[in-house]
Amino acid sequence: MTEPNFAPEHDRPVSYMERTRSYYLALGYSNPYTWAHFIDVPFNSLQKPLHQMTLGLITTAVPYNPAKGEQGEGAPYNSYAKFYEPYALPTSVDPDLRIAHVGIDRKHADMVDMACWFPISAARKSVASKRIAKLANRFYGLPTNRSQRQTLEIDAPLVLEMCQVDHVDAVILIPNCPICHQSISLLARYLEDANIPTVIIGAAKDIVEYCGVPRFVFNDFPLGNAAARPHDEDSQAIIFELALKLLENAPGPRITIQSNLRWSADPLWKLDYMNIERLSNDELEKLKIEAEISRVAAKEIRLKTVGR
Repeated sequence: MTEPNFAPEHDRPVSYMERTRSYYLALGYSNPYTWAHFIDVPFNSLQKPLHQMTLGLITTAVPYNPAKGEQGEGAPYNSYAKFYEPYALPTSVDPDLRIAHVGIDRKHADMVDMACWFPISAARKSVASKRIAKLANRFYGLPTNRSQRQTLEIDAPLVLEMCQVDHVDAVILIPNCPICHQSISLLARYLEDANIPTVIIGAAKDIVEYCGVPRFVFNDFPLGNAAARPHDEDSQAIIFELALKLLENAPGPRITIQSNLRWSADPLWKLDYMNIERLSNDELEKLKIEAEISRVAAKEIRLKTVGR
């Protein structure tokens, strides 16, 4: 009899809610973050076929601004690159979006290939093949915000208004860091309440499902690279098509599908992100200092933004 080929115990979706809680407690934050959680989930079926629809894209990445410091490959967390208000930019122009302002997996995620976090190339190919009628004239940026009230009461209405101006029929949303996944989940719920069908492409399964969303394409990839593997056009196409099929076929809310793509043959990467058990005391002390510097910088930037 052949022995069963069990996967390693750690080869499972990362528990990001548990990891972030333990991490910030270790850094001296005494009040663990309370993640958004809902029982009821809004849901809208498509009102017409995809080949007749205008599709919107929503991201938590930010347009590159060289005046705001290092934001490329290997860049550390950059508070100054963070944005605090939703934005909209044309889909007819190739954007340069960066993810240095969010808590991505800097050890394993790619920070060069934008297709890993923003699937505009795959979306354009879907238009060219007539899978969808068109992309909205603009794509939309949602700020990463720990304040659930800010997201629901201020940011989400602004994004909805942008979508309505552009006559968007459905949207695909792509988050990056843990809080991004929550903010995007809250926005997806808000848009569904406004009769716009949504699907999230993400990598933090526990956060999205805990919040409760209509449709979710889960890729077991490092945070920041939910939309594709680096420089892999096949993975871009596969994942984007999964999102389109889920828009078409989901029978109701809370539907998660997982792609069969693997990040690598070795699943050890899943043990690294915010894992206190793998950090020395010296590393923890250094992280405490960096966290305080980032917190102060973010507060200063937020005050300047509000004061404009």
